[in-house]
Amino acid sequence: MDLRLDASAFDYSFVVLYLVLVLIIGVVTRRKVNTSEDFFLSGRSLPAWICALAFLSANIGAVELIGMAASGSQYGLPTVHYYWIGAVPAMVFLGLIMMPFYYGSRVRSVPEYLRLRFDRPTHLYQSVIFSVATILVAGINLFALALLINVLIGVPLWASIIIAAGVVLVYTVMGGLTATMYNEVLQFLLIVAVLTPLTIAGLARVGGPAGLVAALNETRVLGPNGLDVWGGTGLGNTTNPYGNWIALLLGMGFVNSFGYWTTNFTEVQRALSAKDMRSARLTPILAAIPKMFLPLIIIVPGLIAAVLIPQLHTGEITHNEAFPALMGEVLPHGLLGMALAGLIAAFMAGMAANVSSFNTVVTYDIWETYVRPGRKDTYYIKIGRRLTIIGVLIAIGAAFIAAEFSNIQDYTQMLQSIFNAPLFATFIMGMFWARMSPQAGLWGLVAGAAGAGFIQLGYANGLLVFNSSQAASFTASGIAFIADFIVSVLVTKMTRPKPIEELDGLVWGRVKMDIKGARPAPKLHEARVAEARERALTGEKLHWWEEPVPLGIAVLAVCTVLNVVL
Repeated sequence: MDLRLDASAFDYSFVVLYLVLVLIIGVVTRRKVNTSEDFFLSGRSLPAWICALAFLSANIGAVELIGMAASGSQYGLPTVHYYWIGAVPAMVFLGLIMMPFYYGSRVRSVPEYLRLRFDRPTHLYQSVIFSVATILVAGINLFALALLINVLIGVPLWASIIIAAGVVLVYTVMGGLTATMYNEVLQFLLIVAVLTPLTIAGLARVGGPAGLVAALNETRVLGPNGLDVWGGTGLGNTTNPYGNWIALLLGMGFVNSFGYWTTNFTEVQRALSAKDMRSARLTPILAAIPKMFLPLIIIVPGLIAAVLIPQLHTGEITHNEAFPALMGEVLPHGLLGMALAGLIAAFMAGMAANVSSFNTVVTYDIWETYVRPGRKDTYYIKIGRRLTIIGVLIAIGAAFIAAEFSNIQDYTQMLQSIFNAPLFATFIMGMFWARMSPQAGLWGLVAGAAGAGFIQLGYANGLLVFNSSQAASFTASGIAFIADFIVSVLVTKMTRPKPIEELDGLVWGRVKMDIKGARPAPKLHEARVAEARERALTGEKLHWWEEPVPLGIAVLAVCTVLNVVL
């Protein structure tokens, strides 16, 4: 099937306009970069709504659009588990429970928290692991963007990769995280503006929602559970592509989800850029609201493609190509150009988010801490810009690794089971169990990664059988968490814990005390009192939706209703 777009010069003008806009944002925000904190954390000065949209946009990259649409066309409605089980609860948990530790300790990255809570070996190990993982994910976004350009426009894959990487490189080097985040806000708005008419046009072609359901029931191309979110999740007869309900709740909903959303610095970095603690806590909670409803414009197009693009099920094209194939099938000129610009925006957002977190961790956690400590602030800005170039070059190579997988969502989940699941176990134990020793941090992480790797290798070699690659990854995530937990407990029993006074601000129950972080931390309790007094003097009162706790509870309630109803 030829997926080449019948695009006109008018369509391509939208793409050119978008590329000019992102470069202008890079030039303008460069003026705001005066310190390393400006370059890597936007000077911790941004309001909650900008941080929230950037937080969400950083996740809507190749995996979200191409991967979720691919899974929707292949597996059907059970893919919504990635949102209602695998995202929203963890995002709320990050805002309510974990951001006080991150923002209050004034750490500049997630690995830096591990150095303060555990020790330098744990910190160095996780810094290196994160750097590798985030570049591999950047490669996924870059490959997907290059694939899109190649399939829809006809530019060779290698040239597409270089062009896409070059644009991201320019604005990230110039404006740092501020340029990245402002571009992410623009990209999110453009993505929604594009996906909505694509979904509406696709539904019109299949006779509306009722026609879509009827066509899928008639063709059965999605299997017996394609239109049943929780169907086939029983323990005795599991036919759901994502496994039984234990694998879903433990593997996806707890370990994978919490491991990604609460410890992935690519996301946390956006909340750390907020102007105050309340804004930092609100960032992931506000982002969770649109996240709940994104399946309407991301997964539903995958279902529509399953009906309108029969070549997906004959093997003529891969499920990764479901989204671009649907674009060419249903969109007219004009909207076709906007859609192309929107997809390019999504992939650039994902890649730029990964590159910006890569240069932050390598600069702060590896270069400044172990290679060249004590240099001037301007020196680390230069290093950050150079590392951005290096990161993009490595991501180009990682893009060709992603090309070996027919469904990039399978590849992404495999990476998360090995890299994110053990990290979440270490974090959750370290934050809530003060007795956990420094050595347990390192060996727990190693054991968790080894456990997930064992499951993945067993599945790849046919020694272990699962319903799908993603079901194998959810199981691997559960094993990683359990292995990390057991080894951490055993090592803790044989080693000394840190003195409790060194854990002020780092473990549960001691969050209101000053700590000795990378930069002087404010007294959190006094800061909250001062903020309340200032609002009393000005007569300003916060509504319930402006406070993290009530808003977080409301978001969880709506998400629960969605899970029960469907």
